[in-house]
Amino acid sequence: MQTIDNFNFAGKKAFVRVDFNVPLDENFNVTDDTRIRGALPTLKKVLADGGALIIASHMGRPKKNPDEKFSLKHIQAYVGEKLGVELKFAPDCAKAAEAAAALQPGEALLLENLRFYEEETGKPRVADDATDEEKKAAKAACKESQKEFTKTLASYADVYVNDAFGTAHRAHASTALIADYFDTDSKMFGYLMNKEVTAVDNVMSNIKRPFTAIMGGSKVSSKIDIIENLLGKVDNLIIGGGMTFTFIKAMGGEIGASLCEDDKLDLARNLMKKAEENGVKLLLGVDARTGDKFAADAEMEIVDADKIPAGHLGLDIGPKAEAEFAAVIKESKTILWNGPAGVFEFDRYAEGSKAIGFAIADATQNNGAFSLVGGGDSVACVNKYGLADKVSYVSTGGGALLEAIEGKTLPGIAAIKG
Repeated sequence: MQTIDNFNFAGKKAFVRVDFNVPLDENFNVTDDTRIRGALPTLKKVLADGGALIIASHMGRPKKNPDEKFSLKHIQAYVGEKLGVELKFAPDCAKAAEAAAALQPGEALLLENLRFYEEETGKPRVADDATDEEKKAAKAACKESQKEFTKTLASYADVYVNDAFGTAHRAHASTALIADYFDTDSKMFGYLMNKEVTAVDNVMSNIKRPFTAIMGGSKVSSKIDIIENLLGKVDNLIIGGGMTFTFIKAMGGEIGASLCEDDKLDLARNLMKKAEENGVKLLLGVDARTGDKFAADAEMEIVDADKIPAGHLGLDIGPKAEAEFAAVIKESKTILWNGPAGVFEFDRYAEGSKAIGFAIADATQNNGAFSLVGGGDSVACVNKYGLADKVSYVSTGGGALLEAIEGKTLPGIAAIKG
């Protein structure tokens, strides 16, 4: 497999798929440039070698072509400034052949939002009242035109670089299908993508034990595939977030008004049984910070997690759970964290997530653990408390990371690796 470090882009035009789906304020100013900064090493490598750069990305989920709200022209100047070049702009990603051909070594072109075209995703835009037959016909037509759209994008460049791990789980035109138009020596991962793939491989395949996974989130149902896959790999599985209370109720505990999936109680029991059969220590918070309402100013009480009073709901783990979880984490050599321990957006109920974050940093810095943090709130936590450089890797992946943890093959990765 070709690597970006070993490739010389001199005299080449490189189509680089990035994930610049960044948040903007009401005036279209970038409010979090993490993804842009993450892609800069790859983009600068192309230019430094004497190559020409064609940057491609999506933004949001536009419902029409064009859609002003999701235009990448809003980030053109910002990206150009970070890149240190005058960034040109192609207002139509499917009609950029002339602009791409005119690029000289050291120049860069930003394509308009790829998802303005339904061919990017292969999912047609159909009327809500369309019949099943009409939907079927539209899907077939979109899939057929997707081939031409992909071929057009590929024609702009000599080299294809995928640096968008966040979209690696999508078999879209620019994230997977386009790779077929480039030979093995002319397609590769960018630096960010390679870091993500290596980090996931370290956690899921190159395991140093004890291996501890911390899974948060509101619903067991949304994490079932991940948990089942992890039960065959981890030594310790810490359950946090709202889904804790489905497990506690399944064990006969009193959870008050806490979030619970009553139709998943048998599933929770089966997961606990499977953990026992696999020799996995499954940890649930023994105590909880509760509130009399789901609000930042709720009246807080700390109680046993299986004795929550009626009308109160668990919003975070308690001090005893923090200590127990931290002790397990600090002894671990491989750590995966996805999802907060509580309602992280309420500062008073972020203590559990904070404690987990510091314990992971401690294990990484002082015990030589490899730690991978992924998922919006988990990432927000390590950033908020200045821990991002104290863990091994903070993933930008989102859905792609979750599917990788589930053990699925990601189309964007397979397209390069073969």
